[in-house]
Amino acid sequence: MLVAAGSGTRLAAGRPKAFVPVGGTALLVHAARGLAASGAVVLVVAVVPAGLEDEARGLLADVPDLPPLRVVPGGPSRQASVAAGLAAVPGDLDVVLVHDAARALAPPALVQRVVRAVRDQGAAVVVPAVPVHDTLRDVDGGVVDRARLRAVQTPQGFAAGVLRRAHAAPAAGEGATDDAGLAEALGEHVHVVVGDPEAFKVTSPLDLLLAEAVLARRGSAAAEARS
Repeated sequence: MLVAAGSGTRLAAGRPKAFVPVGGTALLVHAARGLAASGAVVLVVAVVPAGLEDEARGLLADVPDLPPLRVVPGGPSRQASVAAGLAAVPGDLDVVLVHDAARALAPPALVQRVVRAVRDQGAAVVVPAVPVHDTLRDVDGGVVDRARLRAVQTPQGFAAGVLRRAHAAPAAGEGATDDAGLAEALGEHVHVVVGDPEAFKVTSPLDLLLAEAVLARRGSAAAEARS
């Protein structure tokens, strides 16, 4: 599932974040390319702002090797949008990924790592995460031991039944920004796999500049590999 229904207010780009171009291509398309290139995804459900469904289909039409696509309108919150996407996932699929389009440059290898942890290792809830490098301070309690902390990314992977139960739980985590947290509230263990620095979240104009730099570096590396 590709969650792309956010308004992108903090990005201040004048349109929903997933439709903002980076390197001439919308974040939504970059994210879909990563999922498709992983070879680990059999269906993409894109959740987009209501009224932009046709635009999303047009943007995604030319993504190489994109699996079958379903596009659905999102809801008033991230949790509602994920629930809308989940309703479009066929009941016979046993693994569901929830991926934020804002983490558009998540590499295919990261997608594969999450899927393997669910499918091959039997983990019901999987999150990729990276170490925290900044010094963190609890304003009421001093410096926090960052060695015990990780910054969580997407895609997050789930046994489908677990994710459905998490979203069916009454009022649990209403407005939650993290689906693994919903599952954890039901007593599920969250399995952490190694994340990737390039799966950062595009939130601010500075993040757009970083994304442009990552794409430029990837382009240079690809050109060198072809020469």
